[in-house]
Amino acid sequence: MDLASKLFRGDRVIWIIFMFLCLISVVEVFSATSTIAYKNANHWAPIVRHATFLLGGFVMVLLLHNIPCRFFSAFIILLPISVLMLIVTPFIGVDANDAHRWLEIMGIQFQPSEFGKLACVVFVAFLLSKRGKLTENQIFKYILIGVGLTCVLILPENFSTAFMLFGVCFLMMFIGQLPFGKLAKLAGILILLLVLFLALLKFTPAAITRYLPDRFVTWQGRLERFFDGHKDNLDESGTYKITDDNYQVTHAKIAIARGGVFGQMPGHGQQRDFLPQAYSDFIYAIIIEELGFVGGIFVLLLYIMLLVRVGMIARKCDKSFPKFLVLGCGLLVVVQALANMAVAVNLVPVTGQPMPLVSRGGTSTLISCIYFGIILSVSRFGANIGNEDEKEEDTENLSDGLSGETINQAVDGEKEDDPLSAVETITVESKV
Repeated sequence: MDLASKLFRGDRVIWIIFMFLCLISVVEVFSATSTIAYKNANHWAPIVRHATFLLGGFVMVLLLHNIPCRFFSAFIILLPISVLMLIVTPFIGVDANDAHRWLEIMGIQFQPSEFGKLACVVFVAFLLSKRGKLTENQIFKYILIGVGLTCVLILPENFSTAFMLFGVCFLMMFIGQLPFGKLAKLAGILILLLVLFLALLKFTPAAITRYLPDRFVTWQGRLERFFDGHKDNLDESGTYKITDDNYQVTHAKIAIARGGVFGQMPGHGQQRDFLPQAYSDFIYAIIIEELGFVGGIFVLLLYIMLLVRVGMIARKCDKSFPKFLVLGCGLLVVVQALANMAVAVNLVPVTGQPMPLVSRGGTSTLISCIYFGIILSVSRFGANIGNEDEKEEDTENLSDGLSGETINQAVDGEKEDDPLSAVETITVESKV
């Protein structure tokens, strides 16, 4: 068995998707970080940093996919830790892009919300697997408390992450077949709260918003630009003009329009120099500009294939915990990727969600790699996919051992049954 088969266990399709996403990430982030490279004395620093995180994430995938998936229930300990970090982040966190989402410990910055997302998925999967020991009402209540508390703490600084995380956990509860009545009531309450919140953003006057938190003003501006941006930015002749309010969306559209079918090729995009966060929030627009419609569809299909493959892995799992765990990880990665793409093509307001494993980032890149490591571990130990080489090797070793023993027994048997060998033995003994 060759080295590649020994290193890359588990589902081969997941490995291929992971490799393609890493390759696209390196190429497009290298192209999209040109504006950062110009500001640094070392032009290679941005891509070296990103490649270092990808390499570290790759090592984590190699390690995690060799750990039996039953041990991942220990990640539940991250839930109280992430809740504690989310509580202190608004007070001692690092302010970046008008939000306190980062903590800095010993010079290392990270987002506690990323750990909260991982902890919530494991927490929900663990509780859903305890259906025989806990009642459905208890499972629903514990999930609502744990996930709800985490999302409430994330919401003030990152509404889109809180909304997406709770949506994924709700889907996990729906797949886990918790009482439909409770889920329907919860969905109704959430939809009502969302409508009230959007109405509050829409109709709160400027005289009042000045006394509200800065994030409220940011959300209000994003909502206004999404619904009224086209109408308010037409000059007297009816020509669309670029302003500070629609700057990001307009340049994203220009990038998509320039892409055509096959794109301008990597390194030849122009909107990377104009788009803020071109290497993160709007990297999908840069991908379409440089790789064209074909490249954009290919990236979309990679995530769709990931979701389909995760569903196939879940169906082959015999136990509940790995089944719900792999579904949660897959849903979280794919939903976040679709949210990033929807922002780039102006289907939804700007959310600030990076594209998993493709966008430039530190914490998000490593956590995305952890999701892939968990998925591969479940495919290997939970669904028994990709272990054919191990079985063949064990079978060969067993057959070799049996064949050796059989030959020895045959030889011994021939010596015992052969009368000539007995005569020779008597002759030798008489001579001695």
